[in-house]
Amino acid sequence: MDTPLHQAAFITANAPRDAAIRFRRTVAPVQPRAAVASARLVATALGVYEARLDGAPVSDSVLDPGWNAYEWRLPFQNWDVTDAVRGGSGDLSIDVLVGNGWYRGDLGFEGANANYGEEIALALALELVFQDGSVQTVKTGQDWRAETSEVLRNSLYNGETIDARLRGEPGEELAVSTIDVDRSRLVAQAGPPVRRQETLRPVRIWTSPAGRTLVDFGQNLVGWIRATVQGPRGTEIVLRHAEVLEGGELGTRPLRAAQATDVFVLSGEEDVFEPTLTFHGFRYAEVTGWPGELSAEDLEAVVVHSEMRRLGSFECSEPLVNQLVHNSVWGQKGNFLSVPTDCPQRDERLGWTGDIAAYAASASFQFDTSDFLHDWLEDLHAETRHSESGVVPIVVPDVLKYAHFGEDFAFPALGATAIWGDAAVWVPEALWRAYGDRDRLAAHYPAMVLHLESVERALSPTGLWDQGFQFGDWLDPDAPPENPAAAKADPHVVATACLYRSASFAAEAAEVLGLTDEAERWRRLAERTRAAFQGHYVEDGRVRSDCVTVYALAICFGLLGDVDREKAAERLAELVRAGGYRVTTGFAGTPFVTWALSETGHVDDAYRLLLEKENPSWLYPVTMGATTVWERWDSMLPDGSINPGEMTSFNHYALGAVVDWIHQVVGGIRPAEPGYAKVRIEPVPGPGISWARTRYESSAGEIAVEWRTDDDGFVLEARVPEGVPAEIVLPGGATHEVVGGRHRFTL
Repeated sequence: MDTPLHQAAFITANAPRDAAIRFRRTVAPVQPRAAVASARLVATALGVYEARLDGAPVSDSVLDPGWNAYEWRLPFQNWDVTDAVRGGSGDLSIDVLVGNGWYRGDLGFEGANANYGEEIALALALELVFQDGSVQTVKTGQDWRAETSEVLRNSLYNGETIDARLRGEPGEELAVSTIDVDRSRLVAQAGPPVRRQETLRPVRIWTSPAGRTLVDFGQNLVGWIRATVQGPRGTEIVLRHAEVLEGGELGTRPLRAAQATDVFVLSGEEDVFEPTLTFHGFRYAEVTGWPGELSAEDLEAVVVHSEMRRLGSFECSEPLVNQLVHNSVWGQKGNFLSVPTDCPQRDERLGWTGDIAAYAASASFQFDTSDFLHDWLEDLHAETRHSESGVVPIVVPDVLKYAHFGEDFAFPALGATAIWGDAAVWVPEALWRAYGDRDRLAAHYPAMVLHLESVERALSPTGLWDQGFQFGDWLDPDAPPENPAAAKADPHVVATACLYRSASFAAEAAEVLGLTDEAERWRRLAERTRAAFQGHYVEDGRVRSDCVTVYALAICFGLLGDVDREKAAERLAELVRAGGYRVTTGFAGTPFVTWALSETGHVDDAYRLLLEKENPSWLYPVTMGATTVWERWDSMLPDGSINPGEMTSFNHYALGAVVDWIHQVVGGIRPAEPGYAKVRIEPVPGPGISWARTRYESSAGEIAVEWRTDDDGFVLEARVPEGVPAEIVLPGGATHEVVGGRHRFTL
């Protein structure tokens, strides 16, 4: 897609590294502005930018152009500014604030300082089309001005400093220069924009035991604080952010090296501060330097994430389960900010492939993720095909390849990894099941091939994936805090099981796409893998390493014959009971254990596992006041202290993947065909929940299911969009085929 931007220069200026740069240009239209038929502003940045026309923002989006694999996909935005241009007279003024963003964000863990480059830059073109057909185009070049701004410091991890005394004043003039950028990298923005979504006022303001002013917004969220304040000129207000309290004070240790601190310098007039070149994961803030008494009307938390339409909802008789689903929704909001990240608060915030592989199905029911995850998968494909190894990176975009770790730590050179690499297959599978978009499936298929080919190279002569490093059942609750990969599940059993699932779906995808030979290729790989798994890892229904995760994967992925499956299901239920219905799985097993139980007739065990409140369990964090899903089952210990492990996030969606089972099994809404072209309504009641209501907005309309059990029996009410076929399966197995409409059944 060729645009005027392809001829625009990328301009930069020599300013302090932490400061944001303001670029300016005054434009004299060649005809009166009223004669403009259309106008568009096309822009991108190495960094993040905010563009204004005649002092007004050209868009309500923030943190443009977002984060992508910049080496191959640098997105640009195309704004229609016709009304803004025609609504004024005389010269047009353009000013653009450019900050570090992800491009020069010192990303990664402490000391990694991973960056795409050391010069932030802007490319912009304003195109005016007049009513007589003539065109005037203004592009960035060395005739633009650059100056310092009121933003003295900006960092995604560390925060932002804004000096209101400098607003509206000319900044220090900076020399403008240009840098070379390959224009073939420019792509039209494919993912949804990042926007302010809602605001929350404080629910409590108080003084801590140490005498500090603390603010609670009542919800762990991602964004920033907007402050309205008036005080003596030059007064500095400092806001520190954290997700939790510890010992009555702000609990900042989990942030590691991220400072998460904003500083506002007052002008002497009434000031409104909004640090839009950063973002924080927080529920609490510590406020220092506030002039006078701080009130709830002075602050509001601005919730920021990529634009996503809410599709699904769930509610049931158990309030703790409702809060768990709420926590999953808010975890997705916080971590779907341009990239599906592991966490939004500490010095990391990376697009870990394993997290979204586990969570994609849950995410795609809660919100419309079709564009968001498609854009991310385009990056995954680009990173994989351009890598020397042809292996799916463990983070996408793969900024860790630019990391600079010290002598005491070297990031391991990894080959193909199960679950993390399988994101190339499992995320497209989730999108296919949820939305049924064949064109998108075709776009994602080449990355599936690259992943499976990288795994084929890693297989041993036995056909097992039993060589090389694996994350395995990451964050098994029985693993020591300092070694989260030390799980009960044999990592190669996990890897081989995951290969079977991926090869099987690749075969299905190839069949859908009419690639008959490819489909046969992946079917053969799947069959060889299944035979190797059974021959080396299964004996009389027992799976090697004999723990919950390996049975859950073997059952859910279809790796066992009928006899072995029945025995494995009994052993799984036995292990779950022996564990007191505490969760004993990590990233690999957690999304599948309740499925494996309920699909093999152990419904009561699945419900008891879901409803357990003691640590480790899904509901333990809820009983501890969690408002998002935690990284560890016990990120906060029962005494209110923070887990001593280095990885202790309080906003990590991966272990919330159980909500997929809640939506489909407890709620009862399942896609019988991709994109809900046919619906399967099959709620499976169990002990501890007496009613549930579930809704999902499919492309054909809303699907709604409500059921309840009482002394009089079971009642199911369902609504299916007009013209959509559905199979309604009642407890006991009776099936009714219907097409659209409202339906009620009693037992």
